[in-house]
Amino acid sequence: MRLPLLATALALAALPAAAQELRIGLAANITSLDPHFHVIGSNSALARNIFDGLVNQDDRQQLVPGLAESWRAVDGTTWEFVLREGARFHDGAPVAAEDVAASLRRIPKVRNSPSSFLPFVRPITGIQVVDARTIRLTTAEPFPLLPGALSRIAILPAAVEDAETSDLNAGRGLNGTGPYRFVAHQPGDRVELAAVDPTNPWQRVSFRFATNNAGRVAGLLAGDLDLIEQVPTPDAERLRRAPRIAMASAASNRVMYLHPDQDRDRTPFATAKDGSAIANPFRDARVRRALSMSINRAALVERVMDGEGAPAGQLVPEGYFGHAPAIAAPSFDLPGARRLLTEAGLPNGFALTFHATNDRYPNDERVAQALAQMWTRAGIATQVVVQPGSVFFTRASARDYTLIMGGAAAETGEASSVLRPLLATFDAARGDGSGNRGRYSNAEFDRLLHQALATVEDAPREALLRQATELAIGEMGVIPVFFLANTWASRAGITYRQRSDGYTLAGNAGR
Repeated sequence: MRLPLLATALALAALPAAAQELRIGLAANITSLDPHFHVIGSNSALARNIFDGLVNQDDRQQLVPGLAESWRAVDGTTWEFVLREGARFHDGAPVAAEDVAASLRRIPKVRNSPSSFLPFVRPITGIQVVDARTIRLTTAEPFPLLPGALSRIAILPAAVEDAETSDLNAGRGLNGTGPYRFVAHQPGDRVELAAVDPTNPWQRVSFRFATNNAGRVAGLLAGDLDLIEQVPTPDAERLRRAPRIAMASAASNRVMYLHPDQDRDRTPFATAKDGSAIANPFRDARVRRALSMSINRAALVERVMDGEGAPAGQLVPEGYFGHAPAIAAPSFDLPGARRLLTEAGLPNGFALTFHATNDRYPNDERVAQALAQMWTRAGIATQVVVQPGSVFFTRASARDYTLIMGGAAAETGEASSVLRPLLATFDAARGDGSGNRGRYSNAEFDRLLHQALATVEDAPREALLRQATELAIGEMGVIPVFFLANTWASRAGITYRQRSDGYTLAGNAGR
């Protein structure tokens, strides 16, 4: 049985070094190598190359075995997971149930997270290591979504339980069970990985942070990169026609949305047009609705995104569990927006500074500038400040801003995974509202959401999620703008099996 493996390894060794290396251009930098530090797509995608969860997600976000070969609900509040036999960490140590327990215990210990993984594990009230391969998790009330929530939690060795994020950023304890092991990290430049399996066609993978759109495309065309993600929308058609380039695309579940500050009496970046102080205008739902109505979503998608996307009226697209069919993308209505501002006591509008990233999402700076122009036409004189994600997310979480643009994806494949962090009343102890940077709060929304999270049957749970969505979106707790499209481009001879979550995984690249 060893001969085919040896033969394959020798064949790979005989290949030129370049033939075994995959060079991937990423559109966004990471904020940490610690897979428990920050719920953000760039971190999670990179981590999934190195780590497994108890449960993993396939290319369409359906749950599949990860480190657990099976799982079952023992009763209404107890889940049992059985680890697959022979699972080992990259250093050769066997994976045991205590490693899983330690990884779950580590989540609330991670300090200074801009957006915590705590909501995914907060329902767990008890952890029982039954034996080396079996772990039981209990919850205070039924939590049918636990397997999906655990698909977001990377499993590390028990020895890392008390490690600081700075340790993992330095490569200490960065020990997973995924298809690639960590080799090196040059902050702001690249992360180098090596294949665990000697039969893997990509023995070395270089994830390079190519956040400049033009530079990322140029790197692919020049042969310096083999695969790039987030193809810039102005270049998509040109690359589709290029003879030595292959394109892959998929509908995305990532929504671009706006978060207005709506609980403080005064907010730092909204004033009268003469610069004098005013009460926080976004505490009035009519102002939030005017902001939404003055956005021409169809024009944004067509002109700024070059057709790569779809207007959004809620946080998950059609086809995802919890999507509310009753909610359509709002129509562009500039006169209606002006009427609402007048009704809210702001007939002359106000002045606003709007904050967004310039290196995290496709065309994020261009989208921000286009939104500012639309709001200015409605009477809200808007200036834009853009920042790298590494600065923006920390300051946005500290609530330094009045209105921000962000992106969110249904990481578990259903609506609660975005409703809970973005719209639940902020409660650090419960892990609710971890990304609720505008501090929207509605007790009825919270009740509906938590009832849904404890409802076992799919149909009534989905009905509750739809009700919660209709309530919060009706009040403009957040303002959805559009759904992104996921696109990749690769050089001839390399294919990419696209994912609905937009993650770029080396294992999805083939020859």
